[in-house]
Amino acid sequence: MTEPPICPLCDRPIPQDAKQSLHHLTPKLRGGKGGPVVLLHQICHNEIHATLSEAELARSYNTVDALRAHPRLAAFLAWIAKRPADFHAKTAGGRRAWKRR
Repeated sequence: MTEPPICPLCDRPIPQDAKQSLHHLTPKLRGGKGGPVVLLHQICHNEIHATLSEAELARSYNTVDALRAHPRLAAFLAWIAKRPADFHAKTAGGRRAWKRR
């Protein structure tokens, strides 16, 4: 039996039955088609897109380290670290609900 992949954003395992998706580090519409992708928990992927616009992702948040450094994503990662690896819930709020810093 092989070990499940690890989500590079939250560092938790991604069980085979967990909701998961590929994230283009540079959005496809911003020149990232064919570029690097990372496998994430679906909830982690949803939080990225609820927090940052495609332009922000392309310009400043096109690495896992940069994503982890964003204040809202850092708070999310601290919260999700306490949840089971297969945890999934609706992502609260969107970009418009988040007060930009």
